[in-house]
Amino acid sequence: MSERAVLHVKGRVLVGPDDVRDELWVVDGRISYDRPVGAHDVRTVEGWALPGLVDAHCHVGLGAHGPVDDDVAEKQALTDREAGTLLIRDAGSPSDTRWVDDRDDLPKIIRAGRHIARTRRYIRGYAHEIEPEDLVAYVAREARRGDGWVKLVGDWIDRDLGDLAPTWPRETVEAGIAQAHRLGARVTAHCFSAESLPDLVEAGIDCIEHATGLTEDLIPLFVEHGVAIVPTLVNIATFPKLADGGQSKFPRWSDHMRRLHERRYDTVRSAYDAGIPVYVGTDAGGTLPHGLVAAEVAELVTAGIPAVEALAATTWAARTWLGRPGLDEGAAADLVVYETDPRADVRVLAAPRRVVLNGKIVS
Repeated sequence: MSERAVLHVKGRVLVGPDDVRDELWVVDGRISYDRPVGAHDVRTVEGWALPGLVDAHCHVGLGAHGPVDDDVAEKQALTDREAGTLLIRDAGSPSDTRWVDDRDDLPKIIRAGRHIARTRRYIRGYAHEIEPEDLVAYVAREARRGDGWVKLVGDWIDRDLGDLAPTWPRETVEAGIAQAHRLGARVTAHCFSAESLPDLVEAGIDCIEHATGLTEDLIPLFVEHGVAIVPTLVNIATFPKLADGGQSKFPRWSDHMRRLHERRYDTVRSAYDAGIPVYVGTDAGGTLPHGLVAAEVAELVTAGIPAVEALAATTWAARTWLGRPGLDEGAAADLVVYETDPRADVRVLAAPRRVVLNGKIVS
């Protein structure tokens, strides 16, 4: 399209779950619901339009052994884009991906800086590995490096114990989270087990990743403190394989991981039923491939979350939570068009008809 060309999206535009319009226009990369005067060179795309999908737990620039080269990070971002993911909360990466911000053909990224973990208590090459007395300083560092988020590793296997165990003392996480909040950043944490959750939630954490340890007695605590979860069910699906690999050396940990996997759907459904905000995240990067957002939405539906709410967890609600616009008047035109109504069958998310980023058809 020429510089002043107009994109016309026609059919059903899902501005919100109950706000459905017949069309929108894209002029100079921005959304308008008024037909532009004197429009020329109009290109029309028909179908069901959603705001660009959100992956709220993704790692651009991270590979199995740590940071990757920019060309690999670019392929990761392009894979997410092809899947319709146009907004990413990068939940921890050792790579500097600020160069992505200068590319209008790549998804927008909200960064959480680099993971902060205890020494020898996380995957090698991923995190700052520090001791509790240094947590506040590193939280401040990553709060300034990120885009309003900080990522802690809340638990990991304790080799002496042979099982998952909390990473930080209570007073340490209180001080670290308070420091992040003073600097205007929210805090999220990797947590598999139940034992790590009370201290983090009562200390004021904003979000828990994975949350496989969430139990019925802890749910009211999450509700009281307004803590969101990002379950990453496509990642939790790998637990049995991980457990098998650790069985001979850490049988207690392996059994624990299997139990967490077995009740994963009940955990997510109970959280949703109680009113805990649930958002879509894939944990792509590291060992998981990118482009899994449709699979994660389908997993939420399998867990018992209604299709419209699962869609909201990757579109309208997720964008509001992250402070980014959807299909709003004047917003950047980041949207995905599908053949049929995704509210009727979320599996359609796996087959975008068109992907529009900053007003340009990129796929």
